[in-house]
Amino acid sequence: MSETKTSSFEEKIAHAKQILEKLMDPEITLEESVKAYEEGMKELQEAAKMLEEAKLKINQVKTL
Repeated sequence: MSETKTSSFEEKIAHAKQILEKLMDPEITLEESVKAYEEGMKELQEAAKMLEEAKLKINQVKTL
């Protein structure tokens, strides 16, 4: 499930939570688990990058 549009921070976190729920399913195959894990990690890394960018913007505003 790849998205072509840019997602918000909140959407990325919600998607990562959905993936976590999928990973907890005892019926999921190993291959599906690996794909879901990779997708979840990508979402979390992108969310972390967005959070870091927001922190930098806040710090820039504070120094004005």
